Amino acid sequence: MSTTNGGPSADQVPQLNVVAQYIKDFSFENPNAPQSLIPKQEPPQINIQINVNATPLSDTDIEVVLDLQGKAEHSGSLLFNFELQFGGVFRIRNVPQENLNAIVLIECPRLLFPFAREIVATSVRNGGFPPLLLDPVDFVGLYRQKMEQMQPQPATQS
Repeated sequence: MSTTNGGPSADQVPQLNVVAQYIKDFSFENPNAPQSLIPKQEPPQINIQINVNATPLSDTDIEVVLDLQGKAEHSGSLLFNFELQFGGVFRIRNVPQENLNAIVLIECPRLLFPFAREIVATSVRNGGFPPLLLDPVDFVGLYRQKMEQMQPQPATQS
């Protein structure tokens, strides 16, 4: 017989498990090679966009997809661009409904990000450029931003 000191029993403990992770879609383009590989005096302008999408698969399983898009330009000329959809299936159990959204949109992408970062860095390096090491992402900030966008806007009086 086990005791839980008043805490939840083992079958009620919140759980977050990674069932699978995978590249869902990926593209890397270096359309102006070999001219794009000539060393430049100034660093390129790099633009990165990150989105998180989630799709329920069952009562406990959710697919979370990290969507990374980026491009590097120099003097108006495209050096490279990439699009990566890196997904994971997560099994979430015994989590209160009010916490589920935050776990799916903050913790799950946080677990996926290092793998997506490595895929981007390696592909940019294999494209002939120095590896592009993406800075860590503030998924809490992205979550708050998404929640603010979903809030109804107050009607303005005319």
